[in-house]
Amino acid sequence: MLDFDQVISAIEGAETLEALEALRIQYLGKAGEITGLMKRLGGMSPEERREMGPLFNGYQRDANAAITARKDTLETAALDARLAAETIDLSLPAPATPCGAVHPVSQVMDELAEVFADLGFAVATGPEIEDDWHNFTALNMPESHPARAMHDTFYFPDRNDDGREMLLRTHTSPVQIRSMIQQGAPIRIIAPGRVYRSDSDATHTPMFHQIEGLVIDKGIHLGHLKWTLEAFLKAFFERDDIVLRLRPSYFPFTEPSIEVDVGYSSQGGRRVVGGSGDAPGHAWMEVLGSGMVNRHVIAAGGIDPDEWQGFAFGIGVDRLAMLKYGMDDLRAFFDGDVRWLSHYGFSALDVPTLSGGVGTPA
Repeated sequence: MLDFDQVISAIEGAETLEALEALRIQYLGKAGEITGLMKRLGGMSPEERREMGPLFNGYQRDANAAITARKDTLETAALDARLAAETIDLSLPAPATPCGAVHPVSQVMDELAEVFADLGFAVATGPEIEDDWHNFTALNMPESHPARAMHDTFYFPDRNDDGREMLLRTHTSPVQIRSMIQQGAPIRIIAPGRVYRSDSDATHTPMFHQIEGLVIDKGIHLGHLKWTLEAFLKAFFERDDIVLRLRPSYFPFTEPSIEVDVGYSSQGGRRVVGGSGDAPGHAWMEVLGSGMVNRHVIAAGGIDPDEWQGFAFGIGVDRLAMLKYGMDDLRAFFDGDVRWLSHYGFSALDVPTLSGGVGTPA
């Protein structure tokens, strides 16, 4: 018969965790002595099981309790010994902790909002899943208009409750229509956000970002548009030598329509905006489209075009980031490469302010 007092004495006298584990296996393992007693109960008569069962169960319970108590004691002693032997040098610098970075697109969005807020513009938003009336028709692009084919649109198979085709918006201009309908004139807004077109190369991606501006008021003319764009570009690029060149163009939602170029030079393999494009070593580069809002668009927004007029402009946010911070491939913006983001990303503390500078030195 097992001498249980000797079992408990051996457990309580174990000097290391390894020795205690060996005793646990000896007594409570699959082939352990107490486990063997428990197995013997199956071959006993009912009378013997009633007599021996409580005894053997007690052996198992008490042995487990003794092992747990001794293990706690040994672990506490080991920790005390480690604490007594080890020291921490508090003069050493703390290990670096991983930290994220603000994506350049998010940073530039904040910079643009800061600049235009100073010019009196509010920020307006709208749905990315649009209907074709807000995305095309209300912007003077009816179903037969060839400009629709230029947008390479992603259409959905279903129509909305009004029977209109649904799509991923190709520009943020629908926000202008929604804002005019909701708040009327006068109005002065910018509409930043994601847009979608079926296109992909070094300077185009199927999803990209735009920011569009809209001013509707009385007596608005092209001089107001030119001054606004010049003030914006000088503040954004943080240079006073920005020179604009306005060229006539065509957009269905503006009349007259204007392409805006800026002068730039090549320095160290990157384009640096500043100076006249006609100066030696400089050239012109298109940066945005703009114009006076077409009277049909103003009417679609529920505003009387005989009383109110205005201007609008549209800019690619991703392209502005490339120009300002020296990136050469738009596709890298959306690859999700942490190495790229670590190189081009911004600290969360780089909050754009007009007094402190809207950007971070490249």
